[in-house]
Amino acid sequence: MTVHRRGLLASGAALGLAPLAASSLARPALAQGAPLKIGMITTLSGAGSYIGADIRDAFQLAMDMEGGKLGGVPVQLMVEDDGLRPGQGKQVAERFMKNERIKLLTGIVFSNVLGAVAPDVLDAGGIYVSPNASPSNLAGKECSKNFWSIAWQNDSLHESAGQLATNLGQKRMFILAPNYQAGRDALTGFKRLYKGTIAGEVYTRLDQTDYAAEMAQIRAAAPDGVYQFHPGGLGIAFLRQYIQAGLMANLPMTLAAPSMDATTLAAVGEAAVGVNLTSHWNSDFPNEPSKRFVAAFQQKFNRLPTFYAQQSFDAALAIGAALKGTGGKVDDTEAFYRAMKPANFESTRGKFSFGPNNHPVQDWWALKVENVAGKPALVTKDRVLTDHGDAYSAQCRF
Repeated sequence: MTVHRRGLLASGAALGLAPLAASSLARPALAQGAPLKIGMITTLSGAGSYIGADIRDAFQLAMDMEGGKLGGVPVQLMVEDDGLRPGQGKQVAERFMKNERIKLLTGIVFSNVLGAVAPDVLDAGGIYVSPNASPSNLAGKECSKNFWSIAWQNDSLHESAGQLATNLGQKRMFILAPNYQAGRDALTGFKRLYKGTIAGEVYTRLDQTDYAAEMAQIRAAAPDGVYQFHPGGLGIAFLRQYIQAGLMANLPMTLAAPSMDATTLAAVGEAAVGVNLTSHWNSDFPNEPSKRFVAAFQQKFNRLPTFYAQQSFDAALAIGAALKGTGGKVDDTEAFYRAMKPANFESTRGKFSFGPNNHPVQDWWALKVENVAGKPALVTKDRVLTDHGDAYSAQCRF
C-alpha cells in the first residue's frame, strides 16, 4: 500500500524545527498485524520530478511483486514531495517520525535535501536507506551504522567517468556541475581518477536554466571534451543548449549516468548519439534479476526504467532482506544492521556488497549512446572499474 500525503507545508519559522529526541522513535507505533510504515521523501515537483517518480514507482513495484510485502513483511509506503527544498524535506521527516512514528525512511534524490533530513533521522535513532544521494560526509567522518547507500557514494559515480575519459585519451577536459554538495563531490570525484589536464572548472546554480555564459567559456577554453553533471531537468536543458550552440559535433562529452539517463536521452534524441558515459547498471544488463525488473517496470508503467528506478528497486530488496532477518522489526537498529550488512538480495546490477561504511562496492561500466533499431539507446560496453568502493570509507568509524 502507498499513501500520498499532499498537505500544505508551513514556512518561515517552521523551517527551523528542532531535531527529535532519540526516545521519540524508540518504539515505532505498530498495531497488532498492522503493516510496517516506511516513509519516502522524494522530489515529485520541479526539475527533478521524473527522478522522484521513478524512485517511488520502482519501490512500489518491488512491494507489488511480493504482494504488498518486503522480505515477507507487510509494509505501507507513505510518500511526500520535498519540492527540492531542504526545509520542506526536513518538515516532512519530522512529521513522519513524530506523528506517524516512522523509523525507516528512504527516497531522497538531492544531497542538499538529504543534508537537512539525515541528521535529524539519525539523531532520533532512525534508519535511512538512500536510493540515490550519498554525500561524502556521510561516507567518511560523519558515517553512521544507520545510514545505508544502495546507489553509490557521490564521488565514486564520477570517478568512473574520470577513468573513462582517461581511457578514451581525452587530454584536456572542461568540467561543470551545480554548486551544491553533490556537484562539489562530482568534480572532486572526476578529478580523482582523471589523468589529463583540467581546461576549465565551473560551478553553475542548482536552479539555473540558461547556460549561454558557460557555452562561451567552453568554446574559449578549446578543450578536448566536456564533463558535466546536471541531473534531471537541469541536464536536459544543458544538453539542448550545448547542441544548439554547435558544440556537440566538435567537443565530445564524457558523462556519468545522471547526465544521460533514459529520460534525458528521450528528450535529447539523435543528437546524443556517440556520447560516452559510465554507470553501475543499464537496462540491457543480461542478469536475470535485472531482466525481470525491466520487464515488470515497463509492463506496469509503460516506460523504460532509469538507473534511479533500479536503485530504488534494489533499495526495496535490500530493506526486504533486512526485515526478513529481523522478523519485520526496526526498533532494534543493531539487529537491523546485522541483517542488512550481508546484502542478502539479488541485486539488479549483479555483484553487490556493502563496504565498511555501508556504501556499495560494485563494478562500473562504460556505456555509449548508439542507434538501436532506429532509435538512440544506451548500450553497455566494457567494464571501467572492478569492485570499486569509495575514497572515504577509511575515515568511517562506527
